[in-house]
Amino acid sequence: MTNRAWPAYLRTRTPPSMPARPTGHHSDLRGARPAASATNPLVARRTDRDRGAAAVEMALVTPLLLLLLFGIIDFGRMMHAQITLTEAAREGARGASLRQPIAPRMSALTDRLGAVTTQITGCAGAAPNADAVVTLSHKFRPVTPLGPIMRLVGGEETGTVTITGKGVMPCLG
Repeated sequence: MTNRAWPAYLRTRTPPSMPARPTGHHSDLRGARPAASATNPLVARRTDRDRGAAAVEMALVTPLLLLLLFGIIDFGRMMHAQITLTEAAREGARGASLRQPIAPRMSALTDRLGAVTTQITGCAGAAPNADAVVTLSHKFRPVTPLGPIMRLVGGEETGTVTITGKGVMPCLG
């Protein structure tokens, strides 16, 4: 269709019932920002003082954001170590309750953690209603420098936290 098929009042820019807009109206700019001027107080002017403000703010906030991000990663690593220790202790207690070798079961799970301390109460010669108890300990060292914060939540002077996992199974066989 051409413009001639439309009525005359739709072909014009403004309907006949509305007065024409003055030039410089905000809808004529179509998304462009108005220029800063002394007469327009709503538009902020950049001064020489404000030029490096964004860089300074970024320099202040970036270390805090990175510490938060790596703290979340370390917390996930610590929870993974806790779950691994608990699972290994459970497997060791299961092996002890069935009077099977314990070391291969636990070492298969804890090899990636590093040094793990083991405490075993087995079923050899125990009463019929006794339990096999395996307790594993691991000193977790975070990647982020959270030493002072770790000491507040029960960590050691070196910035490590001792994580333990305990498995209990009734003695069978």
